[in-house]
Amino acid sequence: MLLIAGLSVHRAALEANFRVLPDRTGLAFSNYAPAYLWPIIAREMRYLVKGRLMPGKEVEFLRAVDEGTLGRGSIAGDEYLQDMDQARVGDDGEVHWVEVCFCTIPLAEERPYWEKYFELLSVTDAHSRGNCRDLNGTEPWACCDCDCTKKLEERLAQKWDAFLPKLRERAM
Repeated sequence: MLLIAGLSVHRAALEANFRVLPDRTGLAFSNYAPAYLWPIIAREMRYLVKGRLMPGKEVEFLRAVDEGTLGRGSIAGDEYLQDMDQARVGDDGEVHWVEVCFCTIPLAEERPYWEKYFELLSVTDAHSRGNCRDLNGTEPWACCDCDCTKKLEERLAQKWDAFLPKLRERAM
């Protein structure tokens, strides 16, 4: 059983409704995919991620950041480190960051790496899918160099403090 956007979905049922395409999109809907899954399973998107660092993981997490091993083995490479450089933390300890994900299921690749350290509280679309130049077809792979990540990170910076410096203060 998988939990996708709050819905419990049997893995076999999910896989039965998809077929592999020969291009970069990976899994895509067959003609029989249930409509309620359409907004959940998409191509690529920019997400606002909210998580809470698990108690007792502070030192291990900072070591992974400092040694550059955070996300090692992932196809996403050093994006994990870039995400944490821009991550923000509120007074409640919730960490917020922007994640660009090219997975069919949001954070399918990244989730195991994040869940080693974080309880992921939410993963939501960062902006309207209709405004995404990649998704609306006006510019393939636009998410890679899009300035909307920078704009979103600037908005987060206006609300909350930088995460890594606050974590370092706490860990000392």
